[in-house]
Amino acid sequence: MSERLVADASVAIKWLVPEPDWSVARSIYAAFSLVAPELICAECANILWKKHRRNEISRFEVLDAIETIAAADIELVSLRDLTRQACELSLYLDHPAYDCFYLALAIVEDCRLVTADDKLLRVVGQRQNPSLSAYCAPLRSFGG
Repeated sequence: MSERLVADASVAIKWLVPEPDWSVARSIYAAFSLVAPELICAECANILWKKHRRNEISRFEVLDAIETIAAADIELVSLRDLTRQACELSLYLDHPAYDCFYLALAIVEDCRLVTADDKLLRVVGQRQNPSLSAYCAPLRSFGG
């Protein structure tokens, strides 16, 4: 069985629309067993909506992409059991709770979170907490 990873919306959106590092994101989708909080669907929908508002993608592309993410081969985890830990991480990192749900899931699953969110990576790195940093893997590190 392949290594298990938590994928966040910054990576998943690259499966749906061409963005920098989209080929790396797609290779991760093909090579790893993926898990994510259910929040990933809402976050991808919001990102797609923003792209449509900026005239980057058509209405059809939004709807096609959201069907793709809804049917993707990703284990989705309820937010309920992650809420307290995500909130604690949010307070500790002084960072939005949305992103912390992914990090909380990585901790619970004892696997890495792959993300293209440089702000999250920077905030975690600034805490100089090696055990917490070990859970975060930048998408670009998979580009080998």
